[in-house]
Amino acid sequence: MGSGIAHAFIVAGARRVTVVEVNDDAAQAAAERIHSDLRSSLERGKISGDLEHWADVLQVSTDFAAFADCSLVIEAVPEQWDLKVSSLQRVESQLGDTAWLASNTSSMSITELSETLHRPDRFCGLHFFNPVPASKLVEVVCGERTNSELAALAPGWVESLGKTPVVVNDAPGFASSRLGVAIGLEAIRMVEEGVASAEDIDNAMVLGYKYPIGPLALTDIVGLDVRLGIAEYLHSTLGERFSPPQLMRDMVARGELGRKTGKGFYSYD
Repeated sequence: MGSGIAHAFIVAGARRVTVVEVNDDAAQAAAERIHSDLRSSLERGKISGDLEHWADVLQVSTDFAAFADCSLVIEAVPEQWDLKVSSLQRVESQLGDTAWLASNTSSMSITELSETLHRPDRFCGLHFFNPVPASKLVEVVCGERTNSELAALAPGWVESLGKTPVVVNDAPGFASSRLGVAIGLEAIRMVEEGVASAEDIDNAMVLGYKYPIGPLALTDIVGLDVRLGIAEYLHSTLGERFSPPQLMRDMVARGELGRKTGKGFYSYD
């Protein structure tokens, strides 16, 4: 997600884009992924621009101090509360007084996250969707302490990326995750109960409801571990209707996380 968000800002013409990763290997992988995706998008005619210029725009580091001069930082670490909080606090400690901070969380309360920060009024949610370069949607989530200036600015940032902002008030799962996860969990229960195969369930939604991709194939793309974490959070906040199916827990325990491991509801070469 972080690489995809960086890609979007680079293509949109940002003067500098900084990515901070957990270690040198991850930083190198992020840089290679971003350059590869930019090159691929150019070759397919999806974007126009100059790779050499973009290489100068991108800075990849393992040091949070690299954020010191940034005007906006978007956190995109995994959906784990303690990791979110520690990452946001480390970023905020490096930012100037006029900088804005956002989280790419797909489910966690922006208000509750803001309460762990020194400047909660300068914090909001910017929820991007995978794959970021192709997706046209970004949820803008305003917490109880998000100030009016940020609430007015954020949709414009999204539009400058060539995407459409959907503004929602802070609530568990916001709009997209709450609906998307509900459908995904029910699809998993249908596989668990033997109602139909994963392929037939997905085809029903693609052909019958015009979904661009079925809920189980989408779960493979997002990652079963990621969706399990979101479901567990929604279960704790919204109740039993978001209880993760046992099949989902079993697949995660076996390491069948979707595309990134080569096997989920489908197998990938």
